[in-house]
Amino acid sequence: MFEFQEVHAHCDIPCKIYDPCVAQVAALSIVRLIDLIAELGDLNTPAKSAQLARLTSQKETHAEQVKHDITTIWGDYFKQPQIDRFPQIHKITHGIMQAGSKCKQGVARDDGVELLSQVNQFAEIFWRSKDIPTQRVVAPYPPALELIHPILVSA
Repeated sequence: MFEFQEVHAHCDIPCKIYDPCVAQVAALSIVRLIDLIAELGDLNTPAKSAQLARLTSQKETHAEQVKHDITTIWGDYFKQPQIDRFPQIHKITHGIMQAGSKCKQGVARDDGVELLSQVNQFAEIFWRSKDIPTQRVVAPYPPALELIHPILVSA
């Protein structure tokens, strides 16, 4: 139908708009969803069963979001100069993929906490690769776990 001679493609998102914060919030959400699943108690009612299905679906969606966001940043942002500086980025990214899958498969809180820990490691390397200092902060909402954030400059 169209006879294009040449096609040019670019990154998945606009250049320089990479930020692992969405993956961090998704990982934090997984822990919260696992906590909510644990709080359900007796699942012998239709309402509780329906709630379990909704929470499980959301947990799996968030795990997929983590995997998508991390692989996008890893594949599009990390080039040879960053890889030379941070050769562990491949191992950390692979660990995140495995931890994300583990969170999709089960409801162990420790798996969610481990995923968040690995995403935080990724975030710290990401910001260090840009020479932007980071800080450890505790999320102001449940499950109130630690996140790595860039130290932002006031306008």
